[in-house]
Amino acid sequence: MQPIPHIAVTPGEPAGIGPEIVLKLARQPLAFEIVAVASKALLANLARQLGIDVSVSNFNPKDLPAPHDPGHLKVIDVPVPNQVIPGEPDVENSGYVIETLNTAIGLVREGMCQAVTTGPVQKSIINEAGISFSGHTEFFAEKTGGNPVMLLSNEMGNTENTQILRVALLTTHLAIADVPAQITAQRIEEVLGVLHHALLHRFGIEKPFISVCGLNPHAGENGHLGSEEIEIISPSLDRLRRQGMQLEGPVPADTAFAPEKLRTRDAIVVMYHDQGLPVIKYSGFGNLVNVTLGLPMIRTSVDHGTALDIAGQGIADAGSIRIAVEMAAKMAATGSSKSK
Repeated sequence: MQPIPHIAVTPGEPAGIGPEIVLKLARQPLAFEIVAVASKALLANLARQLGIDVSVSNFNPKDLPAPHDPGHLKVIDVPVPNQVIPGEPDVENSGYVIETLNTAIGLVREGMCQAVTTGPVQKSIINEAGISFSGHTEFFAEKTGGNPVMLLSNEMGNTENTQILRVALLTTHLAIADVPAQITAQRIEEVLGVLHHALLHRFGIEKPFISVCGLNPHAGENGHLGSEEIEIISPSLDRLRRQGMQLEGPVPADTAFAPEKLRTRDAIVVMYHDQGLPVIKYSGFGNLVNVTLGLPMIRTSVDHGTALDIAGQGIADAGSIRIAVEMAAKMAATGSSKSK
């Protein structure tokens, strides 16, 4: 029998919809336990204000693992310094956001939780506080080590009529002008190594088949539209094939996502952010999970932002955070079974 995982959940920006969607998540039955890493008072007050029938109590790591009890949320209390006004981020509360992340990482390191799911943060307000923060992915990499790879997947929110799609990014938040310089043999081999390992050991896919996009239109058109495919990408893929990876590419990005191809591909690697994310987000925005691969711990996230314009109104949808915690629990269970 598989152990019941504990998933640490950080709501993110306190003035955004993160606290609300965590409370709404806590009303739902789950086959695992969630532990909110947040201000207990903030969550309790918001539940009363929005009429969300959820009680909050302190998490006791000595309690026997059990599936989540709907309507009851266990919390690791991290006090928030200033009063939270929905829709109005306060620079003085930025340190609180960072502390919730550090606490969640500590819970996994100490074995009290088996994964972290993060709610949306407001990066601009964190940086205005003088805290260097370019994103969750980079933060977790700095704190835990590893080679982070950003992956978006629609499989947990998948329906019978939706093709399962997993998209990994070679580069993440870069200006387009800066992308070509980052397309190196080392980066290609790192990303594909991390992705291949995760598909085997976290997603339970026995023989992963990965499609790799080219950088240029038509994958360079045999060098007429760019040389990166010939000089860098193809030789890197050939080396990895000799190591046993099943790879396709470099393929033109405009045909890589054809439904008939996706049926036999386990993941697609794109060269830059907007080469792949518009496609997967069109496949089901709000039903996607953002997974950071290549870390020594499991981290998943929602696929949306802080939505400050609707914060505190009780209308935020908790669909994405539910899918994110379910993915974290699935990956924890798959990893546990693979390690035995």
